[in-house]
Amino acid sequence: MNSRNWLKLAKSIGLAITAATFILSMNSCGKKVKFLSSSVVPAATGFVKITRDGNDNYAIKIDITNLAESKQLHPNRSAYIVWLVADNTATKNIGQIQSSKSFMTKTLKANFKTVTSFMPTRIFLTAEDDVSVQYPTSEVVLTTPVF
Repeated sequence: MNSRNWLKLAKSIGLAITAATFILSMNSCGKKVKFLSSSVVPAATGFVKITRDGNDNYAIKIDITNLAESKQLHPNRSAYIVWLVADNTATKNIGQIQSSKSFMTKTLKANFKTVTSFMPTRIFLTAEDDVSVQYPTSEVVLTTPVF
């Protein structure tokens, strides 16, 4: 094989490795899913970002803006609870999310991070009177579509 053919082969292999690396890096970024519009808190907008970590767990990050404080709802509630619908259709309380104002703005913001071994298929929030509730008891405030 002459040097010209080796050069073409090396370029082809380099291009294939670059393309594979790019595709794998895009897959490792995870999913970013927007919350659907809410009839309970119409101004609230946000998203859920889900990534896999090195231990094959799912890292969940939620960012929401304009989420009214739960005590301002009618009827008022104690807290917003984040629920995960897992791949086996089980619904799990994964924690409480609180909205607050930032130092330099009046915009209400809510952030939440957790890690779970369950593969999520949907995330939603309810406003509850008890933070340790095991099943959602009130109406859904925000939800993602099934992903």
